[in-house]
Amino acid sequence: MLKKLSAPTDMTVGAPWKSIIMFTLPMLIGNIAQQLYSTVDSIVVGKYIGDNALAAVGSAGPIINMILVLFIGISAGASIMVSQYFGAKNRKSLAYTIGNCITVTAAACVILVVIAVPLIKPVLAWLNTPDTIIDGCADYLMISVIGVAGLAYYNILSGIIRGLGDSFSALIYLLVATVINIVLDIVFVAYVGMGVGGAALATVIAQAVSSVLCVIKLAKMGEYFDFGVKYLKPVASYVKTIIRLGLPSGATQAIFSSAMIVVQSLTNQFGEQFIAANVVIMRVDGFAMLPNFSFGMALTTYAGQNVGAGLYDRVTEGAKQGTLLAVGTSAAITGIILLFGKSLMGVFTDTQELVDMSYRLMKILAVGYIAMAVTQALSGIMRGAGDTVTPMVISLITTIAIRIPIAYGISFLTRTPELPVGRCECIQISLLMTWVIGAILTAIFYRIGKWKTKAIVK
Repeated sequence: MLKKLSAPTDMTVGAPWKSIIMFTLPMLIGNIAQQLYSTVDSIVVGKYIGDNALAAVGSAGPIINMILVLFIGISAGASIMVSQYFGAKNRKSLAYTIGNCITVTAAACVILVVIAVPLIKPVLAWLNTPDTIIDGCADYLMISVIGVAGLAYYNILSGIIRGLGDSFSALIYLLVATVINIVLDIVFVAYVGMGVGGAALATVIAQAVSSVLCVIKLAKMGEYFDFGVKYLKPVASYVKTIIRLGLPSGATQAIFSSAMIVVQSLTNQFGEQFIAANVVIMRVDGFAMLPNFSFGMALTTYAGQNVGAGLYDRVTEGAKQGTLLAVGTSAAITGIILLFGKSLMGVFTDTQELVDMSYRLMKILAVGYIAMAVTQALSGIMRGAGDTVTPMVISLITTIAIRIPIAYGISFLTRTPELPVGRCECIQISLLMTWVIGAILTAIFYRIGKWKTKAIVK
C-alpha cells in the first residue's frame, strides 16, 4: 500500500476531479504540517517568553519570505519542467532537470548567506523595528539564513517529487520533520532557555532532515529517471529553462514579499500589540490559505503533465473542476473563521485584548479567501502550462499598484490626534482589496488563453 501511495501518478488519465483531489489531499496535509513550523514557533515563543518575543518572530516573517524567493523560483521552474517531461515520458530530460536543480540550489545558498548575513540588522533598523524586539528578530533571522540550505532543498526536491505526481512521499517526510521541530522547539525554548533563536534553530534542524529524506527518495526512483553525479554538471539549456520558468515565479514572490516588507514598516508604527496581533492573524491566515495553495500546486502538476501529453481539452476541464473544488473548500473555511475565530486566536496568546483585536481584524480578511481560491487555481493551470509571466504581472499590479497605496492611503486619511498613524485596519483592508482584484484579473487572463502557447514540450 505504501509503495502504491508513494509511486508517481499519471494525471493524464481518469476523471480530472478525482486526480486533483487524490493529489491535493496529501499535499494539503503536508502544507498544514509545514505551516506548523512557523505556528509552533509562535505558540511556544508566545507562551514561554511573551508577546514581545511573538512580535519578534512575526517581524522576521516577511524578511524570511523575501530571502526564499530564489528557491521558490528554482522550485517552480523545476516542478513545471518535471511534470511536462514526465507527461511526455522523456527520461533523459528528467534526469538533467533534477541534477541541474540540485547544483543551481547549492550555488544560490552560498550567494544568499554571503549577501544576507551582514544586512540583517541594517534592514531591521530601516523597517522601524521597535527596539524592544529588534535583537530577538535579528537572532531569529541570523540562524534561519545560515541554515537556509535545509529549507531550500526541501522545497525544491519536494517540488520535483510532486511534479512526478507523488504528493504522498513529501507528506511523510514533512510530518517527520514537523514532529522533530515541535520537540526541539519545546526543548530549546522552554527547557534550555535559548529564546527566539532556539525556535529558529529547531526549524533549521527539522528542515535539514526533511531535505535529506527527499534526496534518498529521488535516488530510489530509477524506474523513471537516472540519478547520478554526471547529471549534476550544469547544462546551459536546462539551467536557462529553469531560470526562464522560475524567474517569474520567484519575482512574483519577491514582489509580494517586498510589499509585505513595505507594509511591515507601516505595521511596526502601530506598536508592539498590533504587531503581535498581526502575527496571530497571519498564523491563522496561513492555515486558511493552505487549501488554496494546495489546489494551486496540484493544478500546476495536473496541467504540466497533460500539456506535456498534448491534452489541452483535459487541461480546461480540470481547470473548471479544480476551481470549483477550491472555491467550495475556501467558503467552508471562511465560515469556520467567522464562527470560531476567537478560539483560534486564543491558541497563540492569553492576553484577551490581543485576542479581541486579532479576531476583529481577521473578520476583514475572511471573505477574501474565496477570491484567492480562484487566483491560485487558475494561476496553477497557467504555470503548469509554462506561462509563469502572467501571474507575475498580476502580482505586480495588485501588490505594488493596489495594496501599498491603499494601506498607506487609508493610514494617512484616518490620522487624528488620538490615532497619529491612522487606523490599523488599513493593513487588512488593503490585503482584501488585493485578493479580490487579483482574482478578477486572473480569471480574465485565463480566459484570454495565451497560456496554451507556452509549453516547453512541443
